[in-house]
Amino acid sequence: MIPADDFKAAFRLHPAGVALITADAHGVPIALTASSVSAVSADPPLLMFSVSVHSSSSTVLRLADTVVVHLLSARNLDLAVLGATSGVDRFADTARWRRLPTGEPVFDDAHTWLRTRILHRIDAGGSTVFVGTAVESRCTADAAADEGLVYRNRTWHRVGEDSLTEPARLVGAARR
Repeated sequence: MIPADDFKAAFRLHPAGVALITADAHGVPIALTASSVSAVSADPPLLMFSVSVHSSSSTVLRLADTVVVHLLSARNLDLAVLGATSGVDRFADTARWRRLPTGEPVFDDAHTWLRTRILHRIDAGGSTVFVGTAVESRCTADAAADEGLVYRNRTWHRVGEDSLTEPARLVGAARR
């Protein structure tokens, strides 16, 4: 088994999409930034994410039946920073968020969100892996025009037209 520092160093260099996850359990709303969100299956629409058991949000996530997973673009960097900053009231600015009719907090600045019913909570090391099914979604018409947001080596990065690779060159290099 490799040391934890080696494992962290390897994944620190692996770019990951950025999401803001919100939930509410018994009137206590939480929001946290996560780079562990991943699609599992399109049919049924399943996704997963993990959260450290030491996160201040872990208790609410363990109690919540549903969450909202906001898939963030580069223009949502402020939401990513908000969810990643400790010790702040993420819901202080009441103009930035609202509750869905089902009660979950949602930040409409995010172009895409998925209301997700939690199906499984799996203890895994010092984290909990959550698996859920998307039961409602919103994806605005302009979502594809936004640059993506990824996290790599403890830094936020934009992904857009300038970061496209040349597929023909890559395919040719792979054949050599």
